[in-house]
Amino acid sequence: MKKFKSSRESRVSITELMLPSHSNFGGKVHGGHILNLMDQIAFACASKHSQSYCVTASVNRVDFLNPIEVGELVTLKASINYTGKTSMVVGVRVESENVTTGLVKHCNSSYFTMVAKGKDGKNKIVPGLILKTKQDIRRFARSKERKESAFQRDSKYESANFKVNDFLDFLRGENAMMDFD
Repeated sequence: MKKFKSSRESRVSITELMLPSHSNFGGKVHGGHILNLMDQIAFACASKHSQSYCVTASVNRVDFLNPIEVGELVTLKASINYTGKTSMVVGVRVESENVTTGLVKHCNSSYFTMVAKGKDGKNKIVPGLILKTKQDIRRFARSKERKESAFQRDSKYESANFKVNDFLDFLRGENAMMDFD
């Protein structure tokens, strides 16, 4: 296995026609169906990069920007944005296309953290990422910062260290009533 790979080597894309069975009562495609497709393509991309089975460790927020209609083609594109020791951040972009008008809409983007697993089920070291372009460096840096920010946020709100009085002013004016002992 290579020590380093470019994101181009593991890019994956799929296109699928959205059928009535994928829709809700309003005729729009279920967000859950799109999330399932996103997880599948993130798996394919991470597995291709690491040459191993991968599992989803986390998903960064998913904002549904535009609805997807039955009869549209949905294209998902995935690439490796960041590599750690055993984990990878896979950027996933979802677009829909109206086949009669040709109109393409950006529906959402998200970032999946995938972990490579060896045959023994333990985490496996993954190839590093070759950063060839400004875009590669931007994506890698953004993913690294997102990872560090999540760690800081999780530490800040860890139950054992959380001090209610430090947050009372912060929560003032919110749609909540504090009634605790």
